[in-house]
Amino acid sequence: MTTDAVLYDHPGPRAKARNRILTVVFSVLLLALLYWIYRKFDEKGQWAAALWKPFTQSSTWTDYILPGLLHTLEAAIVAAVLSLVFGVIFAVGRLSDHWWVRVPAGAVVEFFRAVPLLLMMFFIFFGIPFLTQQPMSIFWAVVIGLTLYNGSVLAEAFRAGVRSVPAGQSEAAYAIGMRKGQVMGHILIPQAARAMLPVIVSQLVVLVKDTALGYIISYNELLQLGVNNVAANFGNLVQAAIVAAIIYIIVNSMLTAFAGWLSRRTRRSGKAPRVTGRSVVMGATDPGMGGGGGVV
Repeated sequence: MTTDAVLYDHPGPRAKARNRILTVVFSVLLLALLYWIYRKFDEKGQWAAALWKPFTQSSTWTDYILPGLLHTLEAAIVAAVLSLVFGVIFAVGRLSDHWWVRVPAGAVVEFFRAVPLLLMMFFIFFGIPFLTQQPMSIFWAVVIGLTLYNGSVLAEAFRAGVRSVPAGQSEAAYAIGMRKGQVMGHILIPQAARAMLPVIVSQLVVLVKDTALGYIISYNELLQLGVNNVAANFGNLVQAAIVAAIIYIIVNSMLTAFAGWLSRRTRRSGKAPRVTGRSVVMGATDPGMGGGGGVV
């Protein structure tokens, strides 16, 4: 019996007919909702050409939208890299055998997961200058806030991923004399990252959207320049918000597509990098081990 047969029962004729009916009903309801929205916008004159004309002018894009998108991507990329590093470090800390490492790491992760991101940005931007008597960069206030929050969430994801790796993997590695740091770095974290890839991508999508919170401390990202400033100059808030939303959707869709490609590529490879000598071959078969895969 295949795994699919165990986990999923293929629909019969009745279920297929019911699914088709539900699909048609929901499609009709969705089209009706979109038409209702269109009519309401039309009644308020929101489809007037004058309100959309600024987006046909190159100056709107070069002065507002593209600079805002660039600042959004800059903050998102830097924060994503730092969040992944933060997540790995504190996931390892939470898995430590030493309580004096495990407890502080857990406290840091739980604290930054609990504090709202907007409040964190406020404290970093206004609190650090108050304590240090030095001005705080708006860019780094946004990046640090994104890193602390999203890194804490990723730390929990990595920790769950490491715990999901079969115990035989680490036991076999310890049996050939590998230290815990080597087991963690060469065996557990690579497999955990592969297993948790959907969660990681979902959190990075959240991170990209959360850059919009930077507008509250006047960071010139897409919401600030592409919506607020455009609306202030052309009086088309709804139209600017729609264009910005489409850009966010495109960026996050590209990120999701890249993650899907990466996931398919790692599945095709079937195993982690092979290292000769006292090392590991994951997903390979060793005739001397009775045909079993895993760590050899």
